[in-house]
Amino acid sequence: MLRRPFRSTTALDQTKHELAKQESQLREQMEKLEKMIADAPRVAEEVEKRQREELLMRASEGGSRLDVAFTLQDWRQGEVGSAKRRGSLRKERREGRIIFVVLVIALLAAAIWLLNHLHF
Repeated sequence: MLRRPFRSTTALDQTKHELAKQESQLREQMEKLEKMIADAPRVAEEVEKRQREELLMRASEGGSRLDVAFTLQDWRQGEVGSAKRRGSLRKERREGRIIFVVLVIALLAAAIWLLNHLHF
């Protein structure tokens, strides 16, 4: 009996090998995704249970909502540590009115310009 000499792999054999490799990778990925889909309800239930427990723990801690160490500072009250009281807000109101009038004038100018340049 004569043996055939060992032949090198052909392009067809290489593509077969690559396709088999891709197929096995896709099967593994599909199995992992199927397992993830099967575990999804259990995981969702665990997350919901954990959130419920955290909510119960926060509620059972007690205390008032007003017992906070950090409160938001209003910009109108000045700096945090300043003991001086602010006067009236006339200046800010006047500036606000001026800005409002300027914006209304700009809006009217834009509307007039549009009416002159666009023909309806």
